[in-house]
Amino acid sequence: MKFLGNVIATVIGIFVFIMLFFFGVILIGAIFGGDDKVSVKSDSVIELDLKKIQNDYAGKYKDPWVTVFSDQEGVGLSDVINAIEAAKTDDNIKGISILNDESSLGLAQYKDLRNALESFKKSGKFVWAYANTYSQKEYYLNSVANTVYLNPAGDLDFKGLSSEVMFFKDFQDKSGIHMEVIRHGKYKSAVEPFLENKMSDANREQVTALLNSIWTTVSTDISKSRNIPLPKLNEIANGLLARTPEMAKKEGLVDIVAYEDVYHNAIKKALKVTGDDDYNKISILDYTQNNVTTALTNTASDQIAIIYAQGEITGGEGDVNVIGEGAMRRSLQEARKNDDVKAIVLRIDSPGGSALTSDLIWREIEITKKVKPVVVSMGNYAASGGYYIACNANKIFAESNTITGSIGVFGILPNFSPLANKLGINTEQVKTHENSANYSPFVPVDEKFKAFTLEGVEHIYNTFVTHVAQGRKMTFAQVDAIAQGRVWSGSEALKIGLVDKIGGLNDAIAEAAKIAKIKSYSTQNYPEYEKTFSDLLANLPFAQSKEAFIKEEIGEENYLMLEQVKRFQRQQGVQAMLPFGINIK
Repeated sequence: MKFLGNVIATVIGIFVFIMLFFFGVILIGAIFGGDDKVSVKSDSVIELDLKKIQNDYAGKYKDPWVTVFSDQEGVGLSDVINAIEAAKTDDNIKGISILNDESSLGLAQYKDLRNALESFKKSGKFVWAYANTYSQKEYYLNSVANTVYLNPAGDLDFKGLSSEVMFFKDFQDKSGIHMEVIRHGKYKSAVEPFLENKMSDANREQVTALLNSIWTTVSTDISKSRNIPLPKLNEIANGLLARTPEMAKKEGLVDIVAYEDVYHNAIKKALKVTGDDDYNKISILDYTQNNVTTALTNTASDQIAIIYAQGEITGGEGDVNVIGEGAMRRSLQEARKNDDVKAIVLRIDSPGGSALTSDLIWREIEITKKVKPVVVSMGNYAASGGYYIACNANKIFAESNTITGSIGVFGILPNFSPLANKLGINTEQVKTHENSANYSPFVPVDEKFKAFTLEGVEHIYNTFVTHVAQGRKMTFAQVDAIAQGRVWSGSEALKIGLVDKIGGLNDAIAEAAKIAKIKSYSTQNYPEYEKTFSDLLANLPFAQSKEAFIKEEIGEENYLMLEQVKRFQRQQGVQAMLPFGINIK
């Protein structure tokens, strides 16, 4: 036994040594190798590849270990857009190449990026694009280019927008697994898939209006860039008239059908590079990292704090993909107490979530704006709880294709009592008082309990609408008429008073500076997340492999369906959440 114990102790010791050595090498490499800059050579072209850009904000962490092992690239889309702005006046940069770009960014983020590329073109420098195939979303971005190339064997997807919603009523009846739902708002259709087998008229109305509004933004931008009238673009979409490279060129959606080597040779010719020499390239990640490092030298004493709220709203600390009251309230407090910070911009990209957390953040904004102006910039989403934390700002900016509104709440109570009965399982409760038993998913929902829960939903809805009415200087009735859980695009929200102006993050920053009456300023990004060593381990590759493995085995679409079911299981308590998962295609 002693020998066996010694062997086990030795094995454990070796394992611990290897792990410490592994972590130590990576940490030393990050500390001493993290400041390396890629030089920008003369006559360079930026290659705009956004595969690794996931969010507006890449995040900062107080613990250096978490920073080292974070799966973020260290730059966010806002940094990329600032870098493109800097490239306009960089004599070493001659143009931007969008080469086979694939990205998980949303349409509102693409809108902001498109605006930056349009501004870059006005400096006299070129933007060219090449792809083997163009998805509709990718084409929206690439169409901004001066010249658009397409592979002769490729294709272009241009057919208009659609959205798909799955319904689970029959599944519940057959399986015995029921979702008891309590809601306020005729448009609050997050729970509709559990109640019906088809889309309600109210839900179809809002989805149709939303898609048409977003399509108007997308098609109008493409029309301006490609000089194609809107009726003609709709004709192309209706008839799938750009489905092959030759057809896409004939209709004017692309300029040149050729292979990638022809594309690169054309750039060489434009840069007057002769012979077998290649032209100078720099990736957008490297160029942005250089720009972020240079921007740190800004000596302006006045600051504008940019606080990023990204992801679903939950309790706790939060992180770069989840909005928690811990990081958000701390960031607002720090910015409020910092004498150098003269104004705050809250950048929101969220479909909503916990009503309680939304209210806690709303309260912190209410305190903050009495001291300093708060301006909101909406990204892809600022819906339901996302709008809750925006509604009391001094000014609200949204992109025209931002998804916002959804002022409504709901509760979900999973109930397995029909399934339990099928399996011969009976559950009994013993209690001292009439209402002392907690909700049990294995006992049929008591009507009195359901009434109490509905009362709570109604209370939160009334609070939500009241906050919006006060923040937007409207009456309760006016807000209630456009609330009811209905989703609006940014351009629609402007017309009904839910937002003040159409514009991106930089527009919101400029407005914040104007309100604060400052002209020279730097920006400071928040939050700085407080993460523990346990959180660190969750980000290591072996901990992430499960998601990648499941996606590979069951496919992306089936994985999204699984995630939707898990999402509903996570939603504890009353929710101020976007009505449904919007996957625009």
